[in-house]
Amino acid sequence: MFTTEIHLPERALLAGTRGALGAGVGLLLSDGLSAERRKNIGWTLVAVGVLTTIQLAATLLFGRRRRSDA
Repeated sequence: MFTTEIHLPERALLAGTRGALGAGVGLLLSDGLSAERRKNIGWTLVAVGVLTTIQLAATLLFGRRRRSDA
């Protein structure tokens, strides 16, 4: 069995990246700003959210340790 420890700073980063991704998608779907500005900000937030989530997921997945059942 594998275990993964997620510490508070990693949880905060995961929440922040998911928030950036969600905010980006929200801006892309909203009508609050001009179309060009909304798209630029939205796609930037989506890209930041996706790229940082991929990096954090890889760190968590490859940082797993085999638990010894003694």
